[in-house]
Amino acid sequence: MPQIPEKVHELTVGQLSARSGAAVSALHFYESKGLISSRRTHGNQRRYSRDALRRVAFIRAAQRVGIPLATVGEALAHLPEGRTPNHEDWARLSESWRAELDQRIVQLSRLRDHLTDCIGCGCLSLETCVLSNPDDIFGSKLTGSQLLAERRRRTS
Repeated sequence: MPQIPEKVHELTVGQLSARSGAAVSALHFYESKGLISSRRTHGNQRRYSRDALRRVAFIRAAQRVGIPLATVGEALAHLPEGRTPNHEDWARLSESWRAELDQRIVQLSRLRDHLTDCIGCGCLSLETCVLSNPDDIFGSKLTGSQLLAERRRRTS
């Protein structure tokens, strides 16, 4: 990993990529989504402050555990402008994301458990298949067009 001298306060996109392990295209994407920011030089080159390293590490850690970028962006938006996430921020946010991750684990476990049944069956029936139509509450009562008509009657 390339070392950047302490006196260097801004990083090029290449330096940020090398230090963070994120591809240049990912950094550009993060920037387009407002997760990180840069300034432009007179030659229109991007320059990132050193704190972008911590923001990128925060983003990548959240992604590794399955947190969507939109959720990460919301979390970063609640931090004071320009401040990088610290240990306390990560602890608070990871605790708030725990319920979402637990729910996703339950869903994936259920999918895994039903996957074997589905491969053995092979039907992929929209009426009865738990993979194609999970948690179908209305299927036994109404079909799609009737359900839409039912919703319209209730809202009228």
